Amino acid sequence: MSPELYWLTLTTIMTGLFWVPYILDRIAVRGLRKAMEYPKASDKPQSPWAQRQMRAHKNAIENLVLFAALVLTLRALGISTATTALACAVYFWARLAHFLICTAGIPVARTLAFAVGFAAQAVLALAIFKLV
Repeated sequence: MSPELYWLTLTTIMTGLFWVPYILDRIAVRGLRKAMEYPKASDKPQSPWAQRQMRAHKNAIENLVLFAALVLTLRALGISTATTALACAVYFWARLAHFLICTAGIPVARTLAFAVGFAAQAVLALAIFKLV
């Protein structure tokens, strides 16, 4: 397995697990039965940290689509360099940091973590066009 596919796999698994804490909060706030129903406007709001996690999870899913497309394009083109491997690792850690920072509610750090992940995606895009 190439390093890029390794980091894509880890990122996919991580993103797939991001929902667990905020669902546990939903159960704690609303009870198990209410947590399994379709959400209603009259439901008790979740904890602020869980609401931020839900937004961070959605953002992670949106960006995973782009990251995966870039990694799979690199793979299809047979491009795997130290730079692309590093960019994939940086993307993984930036997304984990973004999720944790969003949970903690630290606005400036959240934006910086997002920007680092975006820069890692930009490096992958540039590698596809052999510009790095």
